[in-house]
Amino acid sequence: MPSLVTKPAPDFTATAVMSDDSFQPITLADYRGKHVLLFFYPLDFTFVCPTEIIAFDAKLDEFQKRGVEVIGVSIDSEFSHLAWKRTSREDGGIGPIRYPLVSDLSKSIARDYGILFNESVALRGLFLIDKEGIIRHAVINDLSLGRSIDETLRMVDALQHYEKHGEVCPANWEKGQDAMEPTHDGVALYLKKHAG
Repeated sequence: MPSLVTKPAPDFTATAVMSDDSFQPITLADYRGKHVLLFFYPLDFTFVCPTEIIAFDAKLDEFQKRGVEVIGVSIDSEFSHLAWKRTSREDGGIGPIRYPLVSDLSKSIARDYGILFNESVALRGLFLIDKEGIIRHAVINDLSLGRSIDETLRMVDALQHYEKHGEVCPANWEKGQDAMEPTHDGVALYLKKHAG
């Protein structure tokens, strides 16, 4: 499967359940000019999925502070998404999630992003899209492996640092730490400063 990183994010128009529980069409192109975190999950009313969806919602303010729009997608209908939102967390629901959940009943969005598993459900794909609509980071997990929301925020910070300063971010870099000039001298200077 070829990587989509560095390529334009496949556009789509689909119905989403919004934060106010209304159904609205969403077109990815409408988000041009903003950073977008597009993540896929296998199915509503399952087990790992609600932990991720709720964790993204818990950190939504952090994404919004960085100007990042969060959008979730699964192959369920908008009616299933709404029923899941209206089910309490104690009863296996996700409660009042504050970002859109997109319906991909045709599975075309998951297929376009290369994460449709056995023509059945989406793998846990996550795509960080820049303001120009280019995919800059992607992670794809198996169905049983939940993602790290803190690592996703770290990647947002790294991308935005690079966009602002032109410096590249070394291994385990976190916001506020030294980055490097993308030259051999820049790497040597960084390694000398951080040796040991």
